[in-house]
Amino acid sequence: MPAIVVLGAQWGDEGKGKATDLLATSQPIDYVVRTSGGHNAGHTIVVNGEKYATHLLPSGILTPGATSVIANGVVVSPEALFRELDGLIERGVDVAELVVSSNAHVIASYHSTIDKVSERFLGKNQIGTTGRGIGPAYGDKVNRVGIRVADLFDEKILREKIEAALEVRNQVLSKVYNRRTVDVDAVVEELLAYTERLRPMVADTSLLLNKALDDGKTVLFEGAQATMLDVDHGTYPFVTSSNPVAGGVCVGAGIGPTRIDRVIGVIKAYSTRVGSGPFPTELFDQDGIDLQRIGGEIGVSTGRTRRCGWYDAVVARYAARVNGLTEFFLTKLDVLDTWERIPVCVAYEIDGVRHDEMPMTQTEFHHAKPVYEYFEGWNEDISGCRSFEDLPKNAQVYVRALEEISGAPFWAVGVGPGREQTVVVTPR
Repeated sequence: MPAIVVLGAQWGDEGKGKATDLLATSQPIDYVVRTSGGHNAGHTIVVNGEKYATHLLPSGILTPGATSVIANGVVVSPEALFRELDGLIERGVDVAELVVSSNAHVIASYHSTIDKVSERFLGKNQIGTTGRGIGPAYGDKVNRVGIRVADLFDEKILREKIEAALEVRNQVLSKVYNRRTVDVDAVVEELLAYTERLRPMVADTSLLLNKALDDGKTVLFEGAQATMLDVDHGTYPFVTSSNPVAGGVCVGAGIGPTRIDRVIGVIKAYSTRVGSGPFPTELFDQDGIDLQRIGGEIGVSTGRTRRCGWYDAVVARYAARVNGLTEFFLTKLDVLDTWERIPVCVAYEIDGVRHDEMPMTQTEFHHAKPVYEYFEGWNEDISGCRSFEDLPKNAQVYVRALEEISGAPFWAVGVGPGREQTVVVTPR
């Protein structure tokens, strides 16, 4: 049985939860795995007319019979984890099959404190983080002063690690940011309070997932954030602190690359971005306002309004190349129902030179101007379509045109928020 990766092919918020949910209902899924990021992510899934939002948890937590896994590449806030679990339990969702990696790093309250004050300190040069401690937790991980989930079960080691981390952090807080220092005892007490509830969930998830694949189980690896937010391959420095590309799945889950069978890139029929950073097709006119309004472009985790723009085929081709995509899942096609003419960015113009591929430098990308081709709209409600042939002719033309210029075949198209509002694309 396959190992399937679902990841974002733009700047996030593409509808990865819908793709994951569709896969889980079209075939038996045994495990759904988060491999990077923290509770700065957000997936929205509509099941039987009810809307659910997941942040730290894999969206597979809503799939009966599937085991949800938070793997070693994720940074885990115990407070956020249990708050999210309790919210689902109150709504009658069974969360008993959740497993958390013993090697996942922990977000403590001081990580969030550092995140917020450092963003304020940067002023106009802010990255646009969520302020939830993700970056500082990954920073501690790389600096080898991080706390891992397994450390919560050994108070002596936990205290030693917190002391080591705060030795520098407290100097920065007091002498650079003029803030109060963090008390070691308070942090130890804070984290130990979660151990009793957390302990039954913790396992060696790399071993668990490799055994599952050996046994022919189907494992779905669910991406957080997206390609253009990858710390290596995104619009650095306006990126997240992890590797949400396909290669990061292997590192973040402890599986080898030869295990993966499908890599599905989720991409909107237009583009959005939250936070700071370059965005070549961004709109500042009524079209941008209408995309935001019709598409409901408000961040699931942050509540921030998303910046909106037209579809960017340069980004799509880049995502296809960097991730080795086997296919795309195009979402929110229905948002474009009322446009008479729809622009698509097919290349960039930089200082008078056309670029069909991603510019090499940050400076070039900041100066990139979209080169548009235009497609006729369909001016028709497509939310009831259930086959590709049901789509209006102009909608079919638009989808096929995007497929032709995006670097990988299209697997399916979303025509509404509901699980059933999906059209499988007829192969050429």
